[in-house]
Amino acid sequence: MDKIFLMKAALAVAVVGLAACSSEPAKTTEAKADTDSAKKAPAGPPEPVLAKTAFYEMYTPAHAWAADMMPISLKSGEVAGVKNSDGKAGVWVAVFGSPSQRMARTYTYSVAEELPTIAKGVKAEAPEPWAGPTTAVETFQTSDFTIDSDVAYKTAAGKAADWLKEPENAAKPVSMSLGAAARFPAPVWYILFGNTKSGYFVYVSATTGSIIAK
Repeated sequence: MDKIFLMKAALAVAVVGLAACSSEPAKTTEAKADTDSAKKAPAGPPEPVLAKTAFYEMYTPAHAWAADMMPISLKSGEVAGVKNSDGKAGVWVAVFGSPSQRMARTYTYSVAEELPTIAKGVKAEAPEPWAGPTTAVETFQTSDFTIDSDVAYKTAAGKAADWLKEPENAAKPVSMSLGAAARFPAPVWYILFGNTKSGYFVYVSATTGSIIAK
């Protein structure tokens, strides 16, 4: 899935005062040279981002699509050239559902492109039929999403500390997903170290940050 990453730049305005000292023009020229050098400096490699950063980049276009939309899920992903770490990811995929339209729509946010499958920024897929919430997959309120992915990751890593001490386990990939279900009192983070067959997973409340019993 692909998404279009929207970057915003801020303009800085410098005010230079006049002075009788002949050394002042030289300082202004030097400052301008430094500014020009900074502008010419190449941008660094793309960095992974927190879940909330990506979520709200996708939330805005999703709300424009359907004012009554509600989040269904949010999941981390990977893109070439970007290393996921400490709860940050190069790609996040969100699904929103519209009760009035009975449709769901998937959005992807990526900090880099990996053509032809992943585009940089936010991208929306076509809406698909949605039957509404179920006991296994419920919608949740954005106000209940208070714990960001870095905090959830740190909590989960602490719980999995003994398992992660093994070198082969520490090297395994980590995936994170956020969702709600009837058996939980609030949306939860599902952090998986490794895979479902030979990995370690932890549930962390996205509202309180506490570990949820499996």
